[in-house]
Amino acid sequence: MTTVDDPAPVVGLPERGDFAGRIGLIEPAGLRTAGYARAAYIESVGPAEAIRIGEVAVPPLGQSDVLVDVEVTTVNPVDTFVRSGLFAVPGPFPLVVSRDLVGTVREVGCGASGFAPGDRVWCNSLGHGGRQGAAAERVAVAADRLYPMPAGVGAVDTVAVLHPAATAYLALFTHGRLRAGDTVLVSGAAGNVGSALVLLAAWAGATVLATARPADAEHCRSLGAVEVFDYTDPNLAGRVRAASPRGVDLVLDTSGVNDLTTSVEVLARRGRIVLLAGARTRPVLPAGALYMKDGAIVGFVISHAGVSELAEAAGLINQLLAGGQLRARTVEERPLAAMPSVHRELEDGRLRGVRTVLHV
Repeated sequence: MTTVDDPAPVVGLPERGDFAGRIGLIEPAGLRTAGYARAAYIESVGPAEAIRIGEVAVPPLGQSDVLVDVEVTTVNPVDTFVRSGLFAVPGPFPLVVSRDLVGTVREVGCGASGFAPGDRVWCNSLGHGGRQGAAAERVAVAADRLYPMPAGVGAVDTVAVLHPAATAYLALFTHGRLRAGDTVLVSGAAGNVGSALVLLAAWAGATVLATARPADAEHCRSLGAVEVFDYTDPNLAGRVRAASPRGVDLVLDTSGVNDLTTSVEVLARRGRIVLLAGARTRPVLPAGALYMKDGAIVGFVISHAGVSELAEAAGLINQLLAGGQLRARTVEERPLAAMPSVHRELEDGRLRGVRTVLHV
């Protein structure tokens, strides 16, 4: 685990009253603001350098909300999409960035149940859909988007796996309709989401085939993959067919390549292909081969997941965290002020396989 102590420069801090007025946080009747907090935020979509570090007004605590003192957050590829405008969000602006947090309950709205001050909690669905983000000292979170921390699990270890594990759960079970006994092919299996896919699929009783670099093969096997193929092998499709002669029931590509020609070629009858990365790709679809196999392709983004779907994922995430089965491969820790740098490094491909945790 690496600790990086060189924070990015702090840029212009807004005045309290100015920020509160612009973000629309004038105290409405029946609600009160929860004060001010240091945060990482953007005033409009743009490059990583658009992220500012400053004091912001905490949104009012609604009746069904829980006020959380945030300890740690992180940065996911989708956070860079929101910040850049690739994944459009309705605001409000200025917008606090990031979606994942671990923290402690400070206060509970009168209509929120299941939580009490002092409870350790986590959330992985902030910063989009009209919700302010997680990268602030204090955050108001709807109670149905908040989950208890398993006992004995650290904040850094928890926040590092929330997004990859929830994405994997939705890809496999919600959209991929995975069943015990299925054969699954995970491309890009050594990455953060890829590793979670392998782990969860093997846990569910699937036979997992994986593609990765040769140097990452042992890591993939340790998570439950029974066969690991070099992703650069020109005969990749042939090797997958040899390992699973009847075909593959579920194909998931976290690398963002979306080689649908190979995916359809190795697909079993009534197999499914789930697209979850590669927002800018324009692959060729062998439509005839797909429909001749009764095959299906579905895409999803975690930002569209419903509250009940996220809660289902949270249940398994907590189970695996409590059992010590769910851990990030490589974690580095940085201060909140490093948020712009982390966004830039993630977009530049310098953080592949690394989870960066920011202390708020």
